[in-house]
Amino acid sequence: MITYNEIGKNKRESIYLIFGFLIVISALGWIFAQVYENPFILIGAVAFSFVSAFISYFFSDSITLTLSKAKEVSRQSAPELFRLVENLTISAGLPLPRIYIIEDSAPNAFATGRDPKHAVVCVTTGILQKLEKTELEGVLAHELSHIGNYDIRVMTLVVVLVGTLTLMSDWFLRASFFGGKRSRDDKGLGQYLGLIGLILALLSPIIATLIKLAVSRKREYLADASGALLTRYPEGLASALEKLAKDTTPMRRANNTTAHLWIENPFENKKKTPFFAKLFMTHPPTEERIAALRGMKI
Repeated sequence: MITYNEIGKNKRESIYLIFGFLIVISALGWIFAQVYENPFILIGAVAFSFVSAFISYFFSDSITLTLSKAKEVSRQSAPELFRLVENLTISAGLPLPRIYIIEDSAPNAFATGRDPKHAVVCVTTGILQKLEKTELEGVLAHELSHIGNYDIRVMTLVVVLVGTLTLMSDWFLRASFFGGKRSRDDKGLGQYLGLIGLILALLSPIIATLIKLAVSRKREYLADASGALLTRYPEGLASALEKLAKDTTPMRRANNTTAHLWIENPFENKKKTPFFAKLFMTHPPTEERIAALRGMKI
């Protein structure tokens, strides 16, 4: 079940995230421009962040599908999968997304696309072979909930802007290390700005990454709950997550760039997770997701 409150909230969060990151990127660019007495650094930083966000917003789905070597299927080539997705989209009130399959024996799935009208649902051959119908339905409902709740838009923007901030920080640190042209006022404002810039360059990528991971985990909990409400059968998704957690087949088509998209992160340790390690996970611990699903009253 896709809630209008959550859709509106995610659309607002998209705007807040864009402006928040742009403010930080602009502030970092301004400090760098002052330290190195080059106003084009600020212009370049803002322009680069806008171009990165634009490309990712409109082309992230194509890039992700190409990286994953996914192939689009039709009603004729994958009738059962097509029927499951179609029935769920009707129940959710969503347009039918494009459906892709990845030749990979590891069970997993993801959704991408900037909005419901430009959405994609992608599954591996492994998940089609290893899950029962109700389990697969739970996974597909989870992915369709990501689409309906506009989670993909939020996460695409977060990933791009965090990456931009990290690149900028890396450039500043390299320039500082290799002795770039500094402000002539080494004992005045330039000195303090240089120190502030160095601190920001060191801390901002860490803080931004923690924010990105926290947003990603929150979106997974929400999609689990929305997907369970859509199928009216939380046990289907809970059982699917249990199987995915136990499966140790390595994914050949996954990479760290797209890890946050998958329903189960293909690179995270599947053992019980210490509290501190949870801060650096793209997904909540699977055991907690299963417990939350089995605690739902529908």
